[in-house]
Amino acid sequence: MSTHEIAAAQPDTARSLLKSYTIGFVLSVILAIAAFTVVGKQIFSGEGLYFAIAILAISQLLVQVVYFLRLNTNTEDDRWNLICFVFSLIIIGIVVTGSLWIMYNLNYFMMH
Repeated sequence: MSTHEIAAAQPDTARSLLKSYTIGFVLSVILAIAAFTVVGKQIFSGEGLYFAIAILAISQLLVQVVYFLRLNTNTEDDRWNLICFVFSLIIIGIVVTGSLWIMYNLNYFMMH
């Protein structure tokens, strides 16, 4: 590929990235507003609320992974994508497990 071809391809790449980031941002805002609305207006109660929040959280995770981390199936570095995704899952697991553990211990020691 010549220097001229690379220079000609860069604006398309920049537009493509900007479009991807804009779509990801709009979807993230919509999902965040939906989560706040579901909780604030108490659209669901009990287990329905937990299920709705879980679905919105998983959707938010997928939007973040596809549009911001750019982990999708059309890249050449599938191994690096897998490593990044597994590392992200490990960090998320540590944060969620640690938060639940802390909340459980706080609840236990406040009640006993």
